[in-house]
Amino acid sequence: MITTLILWSYALAALLFGALALTQVRQPSGQWPHAAFVVALATTSLWALAVAGIDTRDVATRIVASARDIAWLGFMLALVRRDRAGNYALGAVYFVVMALAGTAAMLAVAVRMGLDAEALTAVESARVVFRMMSAVSGLVLVHHLYQAAPPSRGGIRLVVLALAAMWGVDLLVSAGVYFDMRWMPAAIVVRGIVMTGVAALLVVGVHRSGDWTLALSRPITVRALSTVALILYAGLTALATSIAASYAGSYVRVAQTAIVFGATAGALAMLSTPWLRAWTKVKVAKHLFRHRYDYRAEWQRFTDTLGKPAAGADTLHARVVKSIADLTDSPGGLLLVADGVSLGPEAMWNWDCAATGPQDDTLARFLARDARIIELDRVRAGTAPAEDMASVPGWLQDCLDAWAIVPLIHGGALVGAIVLARPPVDRALDWEDFDLLRVAGRQAASYLAEGRAHAALADAARFDEFNRRFAFILHDIKNLVSQLTLVARNAERHADNPEFRVDMVATLKDSSDRMNVLLARLSQHGPVRGEPLQPLDVAAIVERVAASRRGQHPIAARAASVFVLGHAARLEQVLGHLVQNAIEASDADAPILLSVETVGDRVAVDVIDHGSGMAPGFVRDQLFRPFVSSKPTGFGIGAFEARQLVHAMGGALDVTSREGEGTRFRVLLPAVASLEAAA
Repeated sequence: MITTLILWSYALAALLFGALALTQVRQPSGQWPHAAFVVALATTSLWALAVAGIDTRDVATRIVASARDIAWLGFMLALVRRDRAGNYALGAVYFVVMALAGTAAMLAVAVRMGLDAEALTAVESARVVFRMMSAVSGLVLVHHLYQAAPPSRGGIRLVVLALAAMWGVDLLVSAGVYFDMRWMPAAIVVRGIVMTGVAALLVVGVHRSGDWTLALSRPITVRALSTVALILYAGLTALATSIAASYAGSYVRVAQTAIVFGATAGALAMLSTPWLRAWTKVKVAKHLFRHRYDYRAEWQRFTDTLGKPAAGADTLHARVVKSIADLTDSPGGLLLVADGVSLGPEAMWNWDCAATGPQDDTLARFLARDARIIELDRVRAGTAPAEDMASVPGWLQDCLDAWAIVPLIHGGALVGAIVLARPPVDRALDWEDFDLLRVAGRQAASYLAEGRAHAALADAARFDEFNRRFAFILHDIKNLVSQLTLVARNAERHADNPEFRVDMVATLKDSSDRMNVLLARLSQHGPVRGEPLQPLDVAAIVERVAASRRGQHPIAARAASVFVLGHAARLEQVLGHLVQNAIEASDADAPILLSVETVGDRVAVDVIDHGSGMAPGFVRDQLFRPFVSSKPTGFGIGAFEARQLVHAMGGALDVTSREGEGTRFRVLLPAVASLEAAA
């Protein structure tokens, strides 16, 4: 029964693969993947026919099985290498797996060479191990090929899934043979049925495929190569333990333990060696890829390093050094920044040289003029251009770990330079290094220039805050000067009046207090921080402002006892500005009115004059702009500062004015029921 099922399942698979091969032969496309596909289909048909007509254990069947694997690997390689003839990494991965399949075929031939029983067992075990390694490696490559195929290429993905099923069932059968399972005949039948399904998948995939074009990225290729190397390591270790089981006799357990322990320790030691990792990376990049660098990955890592603080490189200067050093696997670096016409040390990242010399203007002038990367080994050897040798300071030449100097140019100006430490695997810089470091240096220079610009903006903001505060204070001082001038002028006529002297002392005391407040505001180093709003009695503040200015001008106050949320000092300052503006805009005998009323949920404080008034265009476009005034001697600050202060208290400032009739400034603040209710 089992024999009949094996015969019919594999015969049907052979028929399907053969028919698909003939169909593809009649449709030549002139493309390498198509030709490799036809060869793989024909070889698979021969293998299935050999299993059905001879036996799965026959040498010829086993050889054809390895040839089938090599043919499918060749088809996959043709897929990923189409139009990429210069990339040898792909060929290296696939040829290693092909070598595994070829070794299994040679071991199948060696089984028939008249070996003794122990040697025959060892060779057969090694053959099965290589078959399993070939199947696992094929599955790994199929997985990466599936990842590389875009979703729109459904045909290629179906072909890839078919190959995954083929090598998956091969791995199942090989594992059963290796562990001598009793269900092996049933597994062979299942493989025949699966291969029939594989042929059906290939038929559908061929009809859905258009152009046989596919390309693996560098990360996928490197991962595939690493996985194949791991599989090869595991397979060779398993093969060594199998050989030890045949020849070690009573010491077999000790020998196998030593093999596994030694292989694992050796692998861990190699993986943990920085020099070996760097050497491997250099050799792989040099011999397997067209370019040394994966520019997309390098640029992503470069920008991430510049933008995100990391351990040991939390400042921008240290991140700039690390980002450039990581490109060439340099373990450290030194940042020199431009200070006038010289370069001086600014930041270090893993820099081991004991000395970092003084500022040097020769190197700065040379880098600013030529913007050329300097190889320090050539300078030390005397083979560099004369200008390079003359510009490099002695302390850098004496530091043998210093490897190269990368200038940082931004907008044609020298921002700084980075001295790179020697990488673990010493090498000379080539054109790819120069191009990448030159572009990365310009990008890093822009980050440094942006950092300096932010620092300059912060300084400018602090000066702007100081200047703005000084402008407001200057306006207040002008009002005080006007008040004191009026007092001095009246003192000439009323100095003998006792009541005037009392008012004069009160005015001087008030002016002195206000000037002390102004000096305190000017001495603050940062912006005035917000204070919590407090309940205020508006009537008391209005009366106080009116009383303080009656010595200058006739002022009437009409205020009921109402309460608002605000700041007493700021509200008094606002009303002082508005009253002063009203005085300056009015005739000497024209009274000014301060009134308070409730408007909905807000309290309105009006400052009304009957002076010259303002044009609508001036009120709309210029009244609240700083340093714009309708008065010849005005600073244009009062109305602007008044509105800023009112807004800070959560209120609003409205203006109604007509030329020749006067102006009304209305301050609107949130009302509260009473001091107790507000508290």
